Amino acid sequence: MPMRAPIYLSPPDVGPAEEAAVLRALRSGWATPFGPEVDAFEQEVAQRVGVPYALALNSGTAALHLGLLSCGVGPGEVVLVPTVTFVATANAVLYTGATPVFVDCDLATGNVDVGLLSEVVADLRRAGRRIGAVMPVDMFGSCVDYDPLLDLCREAELRIVEDSAEALGSTYRGRCAGSFGDAGVFSFSHNKMITTSGGGMLLSHDEQLIAQARHRANQARIPAQHHEHDEVGFNYRLSNILAAMGRAQLARLDEMTARRRRLREHYSKLFASVDGVEVLSEGDPGTNCWLTVIVVDPKLSGWHAADLAQHLAQAAIETRPAWKPMHRQPLFATAEARLTGAADRLFAQGLTLPSGSSLDDLQIDRITAEVQGFLHQHS
Repeated sequence: MPMRAPIYLSPPDVGPAEEAAVLRALRSGWATPFGPEVDAFEQEVAQRVGVPYALALNSGTAALHLGLLSCGVGPGEVVLVPTVTFVATANAVLYTGATPVFVDCDLATGNVDVGLLSEVVADLRRAGRRIGAVMPVDMFGSCVDYDPLLDLCREAELRIVEDSAEALGSTYRGRCAGSFGDAGVFSFSHNKMITTSGGGMLLSHDEQLIAQARHRANQARIPAQHHEHDEVGFNYRLSNILAAMGRAQLARLDEMTARRRRLREHYSKLFASVDGVEVLSEGDPGTNCWLTVIVVDPKLSGWHAADLAQHLAQAAIETRPAWKPMHRQPLFATAEARLTGAADRLFAQGLTLPSGSSLDDLQIDRITAEVQGFLHQHS
């Protein structure tokens, strides 16, 4: 039997529009880490999100780092970070010399437990600890519960660096992800909602914050005929060619989001009658459905998430567990964390299913047939 082509979790969704945009940028002569495509990309993302200022960068990680620095975060401070996130969120804190303190999640969404976060803030304040910032993460494309989070941070006078790497196009009560914090961050990595192959964006309502970040992203160079630098800077700029690709992707965002949402609805129907299986953040009207995660209670279902993962892997269909919590990572084995057990349960029982907007009907039918076959075997 011939090998079946693999189906990936969230592959890039690129085509003729992106090809034409890259060629346009190449032919313009602006093969540089700045240029008209970068300027336009910044303006278009800012307009889409409803934030006045934006800075295009070469990764979402760079945006997180500069966002923290521009909020004044540094050594001797702690930054509150969800334990359910990608390591880049926590690493960016370490880059500044500050220390992450991890906070557990809400099991219904995977996002930070805001009530628990409030307790941590109060305890740190009583202990005389300096809190540099709070870093909420919009997991799998669903926004954090921002109303109580904003109230908490406003009352405690805490800066917010919003990690919306996965949430471009998502909304919370009509307001766009990336617009809630003192700084907001998107990622344009290969598997995100839109891609520049590698890239990111820092956004803010604060013109000075973006100006300071822009200076540091360009090696902290002062305008002069010679090279003049006034502080430690970084080579974090985005290529003009990749920005052109991002503009083409951004123009297709609504179409690609709609396809991911239809796939989420399909999975919800597929598992609707299966005991012990829930779709994470099901019913969230604002999610971009970047990745669909199911949570499996083996006591009710009779099988584990890992069993389905193994079955699909044998059919060349990629899945992945939900994010391994930061407090379980070797890098952060001794880190401070406030836990309820929710993140550990999500990691043990969660499974991320193929969710890409480039999946065609034949691929979706193949995934469906394999899942149905598995469920029949375990019924």
